[in-house]
Amino acid sequence: MSKELEKLYDSKQVENRLYDFWLKGGFFHAVVNKDKKPYTIMMPPPNITGQLHLGHALDNSMQDSIIRFKRMQGYEALWMPGTDHAAIATEAKIVEAMKKEGLTKADLGREGFLERAWAWREKYGTRIIEQLKKMGSSCDWERESFTMDERCSKAVREVFVRLYEKGLIYRGERIINWCPHCRTSISDAEVEYEEKEGHFWHIKYPLADGSGFLELATTRPETMLGDTAVAVHPDDERYRKLIGKNVILPIVNREIPIVADSYVEMDFGTGVVKITPAHDPNDFEVGLRHNLPVINVMNEDATMNENAGRYAGMTNLEARKLIVKQLQDEGLLCKIEDIKHNVGECYRCRSVVEPRVSKQWFVKMKPLAEPAIEAVKSGETKFIPERFDKIYFHWMENIKDWCISRQLWWGHRIPAYYCDDCGEMVVSREGVDVCPKCGGHMSQDPDTLDTWFSSGLWPFSTLGWPDKTPELDYFYPTDTLMTAYDIIFFWVARMIFSGCEQMGKTPFHTVLIHGIIRDAQGRKMSKSLGNGIDPLEAIENFGADALRFTLLTGTSPGNDMRFSEEKITASRNFCNKLWNASRFVLMNLSDEVTEVKLPNELLVEDKWIVSKLNTLTAEVTDNLEKFEMGIAIAKLYDFIWNVFCDWYIELTKPRLLAGGEVSLNAQRVLVFVLSNTLKLLHPFMPFITEEIWQALPHEGPSIMVSAWPVYDKALDFAAEETEFERVMYAIKAIRNRRSEMNVPPSKKAHVFIVTDYTEAFAQGKAFFERLASAASVELVKEYTGTDAVSVITESAKIYIPMQELVDTAKELERLNREKAACEKDIAFVSGKLNNAGFVAKAPAAVIEQEKVKLKAAQDKLALINESIAALK
Repeated sequence: MSKELEKLYDSKQVENRLYDFWLKGGFFHAVVNKDKKPYTIMMPPPNITGQLHLGHALDNSMQDSIIRFKRMQGYEALWMPGTDHAAIATEAKIVEAMKKEGLTKADLGREGFLERAWAWREKYGTRIIEQLKKMGSSCDWERESFTMDERCSKAVREVFVRLYEKGLIYRGERIINWCPHCRTSISDAEVEYEEKEGHFWHIKYPLADGSGFLELATTRPETMLGDTAVAVHPDDERYRKLIGKNVILPIVNREIPIVADSYVEMDFGTGVVKITPAHDPNDFEVGLRHNLPVINVMNEDATMNENAGRYAGMTNLEARKLIVKQLQDEGLLCKIEDIKHNVGECYRCRSVVEPRVSKQWFVKMKPLAEPAIEAVKSGETKFIPERFDKIYFHWMENIKDWCISRQLWWGHRIPAYYCDDCGEMVVSREGVDVCPKCGGHMSQDPDTLDTWFSSGLWPFSTLGWPDKTPELDYFYPTDTLMTAYDIIFFWVARMIFSGCEQMGKTPFHTVLIHGIIRDAQGRKMSKSLGNGIDPLEAIENFGADALRFTLLTGTSPGNDMRFSEEKITASRNFCNKLWNASRFVLMNLSDEVTEVKLPNELLVEDKWIVSKLNTLTAEVTDNLEKFEMGIAIAKLYDFIWNVFCDWYIELTKPRLLAGGEVSLNAQRVLVFVLSNTLKLLHPFMPFITEEIWQALPHEGPSIMVSAWPVYDKALDFAAEETEFERVMYAIKAIRNRRSEMNVPPSKKAHVFIVTDYTEAFAQGKAFFERLASAASVELVKEYTGTDAVSVITESAKIYIPMQELVDTAKELERLNREKAACEKDIAFVSGKLNNAGFVAKAPAAVIEQEKVKLKAAQDKLALINESIAALK
């Protein structure tokens, strides 16, 4: 015997010790090895502000399962870990912490603030990494990256300069999404829309010649102060004569033109729209076409600026209220219409986003999107499930130029430099101090880059690009990206077009999209509902293996899954079942069994379990190749619990007691089956499988670098499997019938079997005696006795003398007592339901509950009557 397992499995003691063992053994580290085929997964880098949540736990359980599987298959398996600087989120956290100290960014200055930001990263940046290790994540921690380390920063500067030199990056005034709380621009992808209650304010704009007015509607009256035109459709007969004339802008009393533009929908509202180029993206485009002035009426914090006249200094909502009142007082407000409309919010802070004209840096997206679209259409990259490519195509085919500059200090600073004297601009990889034009001092652009600009380079920047490193040549393109469906356009699309542009190849072959975790009622987990689960607490209480097994149970690509304490309790029970079965094997293992090898002679039950394992090996391998982790787990659970523990171990007990070669052969099969089953289970439950595997006879230092089991045609005993299962089904049928009749297992009875499969049943006589409480088993051509319980399966008719199972008189007496009690219950509940007063006063739920009680009692009575009839 190699080692005896502790009586109880202690996940706390096992998991920390084994993780240290794996780290010290260097089992996670991947190297450039031309003798092996690489398999690479890039971890979606969690934010340094992050705390491990169930989404991270699911994502990383899936990635770890596949990387462990591939490592055991013999690939040089690299799982690249790292963290993201998360510009907006991190800066917001630091500013919030400073606020408690009475400090602002201005108090510290840029350099002082960045010192504090790096200190924050040092303190909190590795927190989530340590938490991921608690999950058993087998990342190559020796290669851990950070989106602002020098290697990634070098790649960011290189990409910016290359795109700028190609004319794909430009600086200009455009309408951007502005978050007044974060005080920065955000991209279209970072705006989340939510349907909210709102209003249409219908306003009269008087014609300048005094001949009447135009009516239009707006959801944002405060922006009218920046109107520079009203527009109608050129084909709208109602207004054709007015095109080119002017209206008086209410409140401001400025004349603005009436322009014709096909952007206007004739059949929507009055067919007249206000044009505010500084505060609406569509209006901005109209303004460009008609050479309209751009008047910004808001500050960065969504307060009204000096262009707002008497409303300057107010918040936009305060100004809105007073503007509406002034319109009403001046008789220019026609009506207020209640509506529901989509309101854009910042994905980080949930503040309402204000469209705003601003000078920013942009990436021209159409030239980058085209090869990225083709990469997915051609199958170079495929989405699993395929339906998610529609989201990808929709976003990429309708893509707008990407605003990449952010008004933040934490992040990659834009590598553009301006002369303080002559204004000359230079974009440079290395930095510029002296103006090449006039010799003046150069200052760097104060803005930083969108976080997604750097994380979009993740698959190749982490491998050393732009340098031509051996790792880049060997591991790129990577194999599989696993992520949730909510960042397809945030991150996945950006990595694809960045890889196509810079590397000439898409960054991964497969994008596996998974769903989100919901609670037991199917609700999204949130702080407001109080239904969130802390994964670290779950690990503390149940163990990492139980958490991983729960998260992966029932998963299928693209679909949401439900989590509950009942599920994780069941997973822990499964761990205990496996542990106890393994302890039994080890306690019965003699020193003569020193290797994992089947004996030369296999009994029918051995061939059955080995053949079942062989099929399981093929199926689990296929499931993992298709990323069907939930299906693989269900099969493993059934095999371990029902086939191995409940059946095969029970079948071997007499042989283990028999001693000699009979016992040794049983031990060899037990070790073979358990060892290979542990390997199949290892990707999902790495800790417990390693601990048990180390106790069994084994080769190599760790289960995680042992060879993955493969299907062996020589171990396919289909005929014997079928024959043995005929006996199994008969035993199950007998046990079920005895259970229905409340016959205890201790009560033995003779069993008579009529079957055409005499050889199989003859070999299985001992199994009936051990597992079906048979006093003896007799194969007969026909049963001539009377008063017997019959059990019928596809392969046999089985008879058990009634008097051997029950004392008829006592059983009838018991059943009649149950019948009387049941009839009393039926009469009582029926009386309540037939009472008109009760039915009239009782709540509907109570009445329904009573009906359910009545139905249950009636069903029970029917079963009792059936049992009485059978006994008689």
